[in-house]
Amino acid sequence: MDEFTSSALTITSSLLAGVSVFLFTLYMTEVIQRVEVEKTDEQAKRLPLVFRLLIPLAGNLSPIVKSEFFNENRRRFHDMIIMAGLENQIDENKFIAVNILFFLFGLIFTLLSIFAGQIFIGLLVLILAFLYPRIWLNSTIKRRHLEIQKALPNVLDLLTLSVEAGKDFLTSLRDILLRRKRDSLSEELERTFQEIQLGKQRRVALKELAKRVQQPDLTSVLNSIIQADELGVSIGHILRIQGDQLRMKRFSRAEKLANEAPVKILFPLALFILPAVIIILMGPILLKSFKTLFN
Repeated sequence: MDEFTSSALTITSSLLAGVSVFLFTLYMTEVIQRVEVEKTDEQAKRLPLVFRLLIPLAGNLSPIVKSEFFNENRRRFHDMIIMAGLENQIDENKFIAVNILFFLFGLIFTLLSIFAGQIFIGLLVLILAFLYPRIWLNSTIKRRHLEIQKALPNVLDLLTLSVEAGKDFLTSLRDILLRRKRDSLSEELERTFQEIQLGKQRRVALKELAKRVQQPDLTSVLNSIIQADELGVSIGHILRIQGDQLRMKRFSRAEKLANEAPVKILFPLALFILPAVIIILMGPILLKSFKTLFN
């Protein structure tokens, strides 16, 4: 019984120590990512700290990055960076260079791991180092699109009320941007508003906004506004219709997510909660059984 208890305590303490180290690592990662390297740029903190550390080294890889081999990657990453709203922080050449640096560091770690006899860990780190920049960029785009998707119905409602009250579209947009909390949608609308003020045609600026963001709901709204502008239809009526449609789509998405929740919760329930319940219920019985058998 003493040997069994000692083994159980050792395993339990090891598991708790591993969980503690994991949680502490997550916490420190979050703290480090919140560090602002350049306080003059409000959006600089959008880039992970490791990106900001590697960007100064990106210039050394310019001859490689600008070769024809990376032409397709440059075009694709250019569009993705603009969709993520990061064109002021990093361009496609620097992003490709950061990808290469991640791969090189992962390769060095893999070689060291192979020499140390840890082949699996080395290969895992190499795969993660190769995929991390792309995964981060895709997740940034999805998070930004979701933010725009959530904010769009409210902006449309405010625009509808202002236009129907007698204001023109640009004046309504300006008043809303002045009073709204700054987010991804406000940044894009403010950029479009400034382009129109500088002399660009409204329909051209709206088309460029749709092409720049590539968020389906925003694209649908902008196409409707452009079409109404071309046909001379009341923009207020179009905005009200689009707002109602987006609200219905939001309710449908909420219902879909609510219906998917029971299925998604099965895995964490079976992996974390069910074993804990079994241990609590069966633990005393098993301990008493082992005590009886060993005695």
